[in-house]
Amino acid sequence: MIGFIRGILISKAPPQLVVDVQGVGYELEAPMTTFYELPAIGQELKLYTHLVVREDAHILFAFIAESDKMMFKSLIKVNGVGPKLALTILSGQSAEEFRRCIHDNDLQALVRLPGIGKKTAERLIIEMRDRLPTKTDAVEGGQITSISPSASNPKQEAISALCSLGYKPQDAIKMVQNIPQKNKSCEYIIRLALQGAGSK
Repeated sequence: MIGFIRGILISKAPPQLVVDVQGVGYELEAPMTTFYELPAIGQELKLYTHLVVREDAHILFAFIAESDKMMFKSLIKVNGVGPKLALTILSGQSAEEFRRCIHDNDLQALVRLPGIGKKTAERLIIEMRDRLPTKTDAVEGGQITSISPSASNPKQEAISALCSLGYKPQDAIKMVQNIPQKNKSCEYIIRLALQGAGSK
């Protein structure tokens, strides 16, 4: 099991990123809450990881904070919640926000996330209430920065990332269409889109 990796950030295109660890490029998938905290391309970083083994692939998931990794591991233990849905949950809410929803029985906040209906939200509240850690670890990582300068169309990349998180293409387009693109990074556009979805 790979508990964490430390290396140089090579690329980031939500929800995927690549980290060079002593000459080996690790492909990882991460929630948007991690992307918001990534340093600039070429900078060193440490990410907490969890390996998911499937018949057709080995996928390494990465998190800027160990508390997010622990929340992810707890989520995938819930019946009907796989890694992709867990990643979507942690993209739409921080671990602390999700914890608050569970303790407050906030069904409405949960069903706003893509892929979560009322029954899944109720199951999450019932099964997660006793699994949640009592303390939230401090977030580690750098400042929020722009995506690689080579990104040609941040808005299109944001739409693609939202689709990867479970939103339907038409919904993803609506979420970003009114967000000004000028000088905005992909991560910034996604953050505003998710905040807008959460406020409805």
